Amino acid sequence: MSLASELWKANQDLAQACLEHPFVQGIADGTLEPKKFAYYVGQDAFFLEAFARAYSIAAAKALDWVGFTTFHNLADGVLEELRLHQAYATQWGVNLHSVEPGVATRRYTDFLLATAWGGDVGLIAAAMSPCMRLYAFLGEQLARNGIPSHQYSDWIRTYSSANFQPLAQQLEGLVDNYATNNGFINSTYRYAMLCERDFFQAAWTE
Repeated sequence: MSLASELWKANQDLAQACLEHPFVQGIADGTLEPKKFAYYVGQDAFFLEAFARAYSIAAAKALDWVGFTTFHNLADGVLEELRLHQAYATQWGVNLHSVEPGVATRRYTDFLLATAWGGDVGLIAAAMSPCMRLYAFLGEQLARNGIPSHQYSDWIRTYSSANFQPLAQQLEGLVDNYATNNGFINSTYRYAMLCERDFFQAAWTE
């Protein structure tokens, strides 16, 4: 089993907690309060900007051309995701330029950027992989009986699409290529998963 697969398997409890979270289940059945989703859209856009920066820092640190180009390709994927958030923002009346990050958002972005600036490429990939793999998992699970028709259908469609899964796999490939299986890698990956759970919880309680 690859390192990325081992890390994902070791954190199935948190992945399942995210899937079963009332915020995600509200997206699944379309019952989530619009104000909660609007808050999430703003916070996620702030997060994705930091995510794109972390990819760019990792690209600069990559010691080979394959790593450099892969990190840049992944950054392009985030920029595409941000364009989707701009469409969401227009639809839900969110001004992305005036978003103030919440505590959970800031904790996650500070962690990612600190890891990007201070860690090696393998550690950066391990810190970023949970987000990509989790969203691919959530999209797959929420679309397993077909994409429902309601106000959050586009969210489910995006993360269950054939375009998103390869991005998660590319990042996991970087984990396998550059990271070493040790306690710090494991704790970094798990901390990112905890941040994901807390991100949903913060949007739910807003």
